[in-house]
Amino acid sequence: MTGTTETAAQADLFTPIDLGDLTLPNRIIMAPLTRNRAIMPGNVPQAMNAGYYAQRAGAGLIISEASQVSPEGIGYPATPGIHSEEQVAGWRTVNDAVHAEGGRIFVQLWYCGRISHPDLLPDGQQPVSASAIRPAGEAITPNGMQPFVEPRALRTDELPGIVEQYLHAARCARDAGFDGVEVHAANGYLLDQFLRDGTNKRDDNYGGTLENRARLLHEVLSAVMETWDAARVGVRISPENSFNDITDSDPQTTFNYIAKSLSGKGLAYLHVVEGDMMSGDAGIDYRRLRGHFDGYYMANNGYDKARGLQAIASGAADMVSYGKPFLANPDLVTRFKQDAELNAPDPDTFYGGDETGYTDYPALA
Repeated sequence: MTGTTETAAQADLFTPIDLGDLTLPNRIIMAPLTRNRAIMPGNVPQAMNAGYYAQRAGAGLIISEASQVSPEGIGYPATPGIHSEEQVAGWRTVNDAVHAEGGRIFVQLWYCGRISHPDLLPDGQQPVSASAIRPAGEAITPNGMQPFVEPRALRTDELPGIVEQYLHAARCARDAGFDGVEVHAANGYLLDQFLRDGTNKRDDNYGGTLENRARLLHEVLSAVMETWDAARVGVRISPENSFNDITDSDPQTTFNYIAKSLSGKGLAYLHVVEGDMMSGDAGIDYRRLRGHFDGYYMANNGYDKARGLQAIASGAADMVSYGKPFLANPDLVTRFKQDAELNAPDPDTFYGGDETGYTDYPALA
């Protein structure tokens, strides 16, 4: 485990913590939040995005909105990528703005897999996944809502190319001035589609056993760590989240294994979506899961200040990430310190649009 400035018994949300040589001034983390405000065509971050993230630089760490690692990795309109020169330049503007305010920011590396649509993909190609299982629901496309299509199962010989896309994106992230990266293996996207047995019915070295289902994640991490020190690499998982129509027959066993398999690498943290984002239910023992991982544990999903303080004080978590509270409160850390009232988020402005509901939430005077 990387060092920290306080023992767990002494720590609270406002205690600094060290990720290798990167010191976070507090443990209140801005969770990754898709906002669909990149410039199209090109999926390029813009000046408005720089202002948004700079406003929230008081977070111990900002984890950026999910950013596709390649044109084939996209799953929604107007989400930023991290694979082209234009995107690198756009993100550099964002990161410069965050750093000018004294902040720290990781990029979340994303490949959507079957949660996409031919209307979004180059040359109208078919989405891909671990297995050819169509998700229930509809895709958000430039042409409106469209039913998800059956994905094509990736061939074994295609998987090194997927890994290479993550490596390229990790290099782009360094060029763009990020402080680190988070590998998105949660919420029903491609890496999660390989991890969970509801979507992985393969009979090759990437399916069947837990070791095989985790193989692609580990290959991606090995590639990313060719460019980034392990202490600047986090991983996000969501053992029970049913978002994007994904399931696992035994999430406790599956993700205990994943947590243990990620130990020994010196990662920055394991970021865990606890329970189901859709229902709020939590059926597995996250303390047991946490006990299988030898590094810092970042908790997420429905936390407020009181619950976050309790999680840190009890040792259930080392950091807590907040989504909607940061969306509506750019000065969330200050508000938590002062026990100030929080702004309420406006769901009508979450996805797409202009500055309204994006950079116009008021800070304390």
